Amino acid sequence: MKSRFSAKKDRNQSVKTGVLLTNLGSPEQPTTQAVRTYLREFLSDPRVVEIPRIIWLIILHGIILRVRPKKSAKLYQSVWTEQGAPLVVTSQAQKQKVAAKLAQQYGDDVIVDVAMRYGEPSIAKVLEKFQQQGVENLVVLPLYPQYAGPTTASTFDAVSNVLQTWRYVPSLHFINSYHNNDLYIQALANTVSEHIDKHGTPDKLVLSYHGMPELFYQSGDPYYDFCKITTELLKDMLLSRSEQLKSESFVMTFQSRFGKAQWLQPYTDVTLEQLAKDGHKHIAIISPAFSADCLETLEELECENREVFMEAGGEQYHYILALNDREDHVAAIVDVLAPTLDSLSLD
Repeated sequence: MKSRFSAKKDRNQSVKTGVLLTNLGSPEQPTTQAVRTYLREFLSDPRVVEIPRIIWLIILHGIILRVRPKKSAKLYQSVWTEQGAPLVVTSQAQKQKVAAKLAQQYGDDVIVDVAMRYGEPSIAKVLEKFQQQGVENLVVLPLYPQYAGPTTASTFDAVSNVLQTWRYVPSLHFINSYHNNDLYIQALANTVSEHIDKHGTPDKLVLSYHGMPELFYQSGDPYYDFCKITTELLKDMLLSRSEQLKSESFVMTFQSRFGKAQWLQPYTDVTLEQLAKDGHKHIAIISPAFSADCLETLEELECENREVFMEAGGEQYHYILALNDREDHVAAIVDVLAPTLDSLSLD
């Protein structure tokens, strides 16, 4: 069988570049069985849980996968849409808009697709599509603004595992973070400014990032430092826009901890409770670590943490939506991709 890649490529033949956008993923359905399947794949990843494998697998299969799926399925049902899981639906919308923008700049030689690290559409299936389309340059952008081992590095693992099975491996360009990208920071600031215009200036603006075990940070994961950089850049931009916001208005926290180990602090729920008790009645909360709304934002931040704050004496609680497929967010994603795509276009 003749290879689709000849040893001598026609000088007039264009080189196809595949842009792979990735996110975490979601169960295919908000059912106990589908959630169990999803959690099995997710929690089996050694990048996600670094407990010794034998011990962890006993805990995972003996306890967690017997108990957690039913509870989680109910939570997924509370955020599910007619189109499906919010994260997957939004990711597809992002893909369409990014593809349209890139087509304007680079023509038909750049192909854009989206895949989930866990669940469908899988990274393996989308890469197979790229292979069939003759992609010779592969650009991978995990839509996690702040690099973290359990998310960004795990995505690299998944891509690498697929490419190791290919006879012809395309040139690989892996973008591992965009926590300090100017347009990303501007997009975050825009959402906060729009919220303040509509609801007024909160007593505190809480920036809640997804949590991580403290041990990961001590072992060299830069996630906490990148979150701090994002927080400081966003704070500086918002302070330049608003006289009502003060430096002390900003609070950085971490949500979604799991198990008994110490995670990055301060914790979001504990902080919200204390803020209310300290007399701060009006809170706005945003999660810069999420490029698309999902269970951790629509249920945990919008609902669970609202209850924590209000029951502790708070009066106004507003969750500011993730950037999702906003035009300024799409522009930021394109801006993150542009340096790599521009360099490839010079080949």
